[in-house]
Amino acid sequence: MLTTTPKFRNNKSSNFHQELKKRVQNYFSENKLAPTGNFSLYFKAVLLWSLYILAYVHLIFFTPNNWIASFECILMGGLTAAIGFNVMHDGGHGSFSGSKFWNKIAAFSVNGLGASMLMWNNKHNIVHHTYTNIDGVDDDIEIKPFLRMCPTQKKFKVHRFQHIYVWFLYSLLLIIWIFATDYQKYFKQKIGIVPIKKLSAFDHFAFWFAKVLYYFIMIVLPIMMIGLTKWLIGFLIISLFAGFVLSIVFQLAHTVEETAFPMPANQNDIENEWAIHQVQTTANFATKNKLISWLVGGLNFQIEHHLFPKISHVHYPAISKIIKKTCEEFDIKYIEYKRMRDAIISHTIHLKKMGTA
Repeated sequence: MLTTTPKFRNNKSSNFHQELKKRVQNYFSENKLAPTGNFSLYFKAVLLWSLYILAYVHLIFFTPNNWIASFECILMGGLTAAIGFNVMHDGGHGSFSGSKFWNKIAAFSVNGLGASMLMWNNKHNIVHHTYTNIDGVDDDIEIKPFLRMCPTQKKFKVHRFQHIYVWFLYSLLLIIWIFATDYQKYFKQKIGIVPIKKLSAFDHFAFWFAKVLYYFIMIVLPIMMIGLTKWLIGFLIISLFAGFVLSIVFQLAHTVEETAFPMPANQNDIENEWAIHQVQTTANFATKNKLISWLVGGLNFQIEHHLFPKISHVHYPAISKIIKKTCEEFDIKYIEYKRMRDAIISHTIHLKKMGTA
């Protein structure tokens, strides 16, 4: 078990990362483009949030019949995931806009969906993007004891069925995130073995203010307006659907058959340089499907995102060609599934293998 965060080798004989950065920078320079978002992204952000607010207002203040209400709850669940993928994610990485102000607005929009931006930033930007698929550090594959995500994790008898029950567990993601894991990270002040940067007085205030405001908007006010039973059913539909979609998209990026789960040869040494590590632990899916790309905020181009997290997802289709060609030249396997269902099948096979092998 790791007790300290590992280091990546600085392979002086390989200029893979430097060459990648040079080629991608040349693309933006030659085309006179900013690496951040553009009008299409801003329009999408406004559209998604407008639909979310309209659905909420209609559900709470106009009490539609059960069928319409159920549809609108499913819609809100999908919009929760879509806002997370498209708005919060780019904002959190500083790629939504060239403006720091608008990046912060986009990033902290996740607080309006119940999660804490402060905890997400530490978990995702600092830990996951640095130590991808490293057991004991990457919190995204730490779902023990319920799931065994990689070969180095302990196997229990129940794991032989994990490829069956996993889909229900995935639907619980948002509920657990909102009501449990945010608080766990907040009070422990660390994510796994990685300490969280000391929070300021404003950070503490922002954490609690956002939580209380969300609970009022999504729990207290709806119960006052439509009653406990209708609220509970609606809240579960929204949260379970959102959790399922969020889990699927993120898990297809790293826990499939071909992705690696490297561990240090000793307590402090990962075999490859950081950029090669990112390519080997990450997979793309359905990159030719424009609808999926639009809905998931380009997170089906996960290799591009992990190599260049500060570039907005609106540019991933273009730079993916550069990255794929560079990987071929350096004989680095570029993992990609043509269709989303192929990636889902591969993820299922991976889970089954982890539960039985």
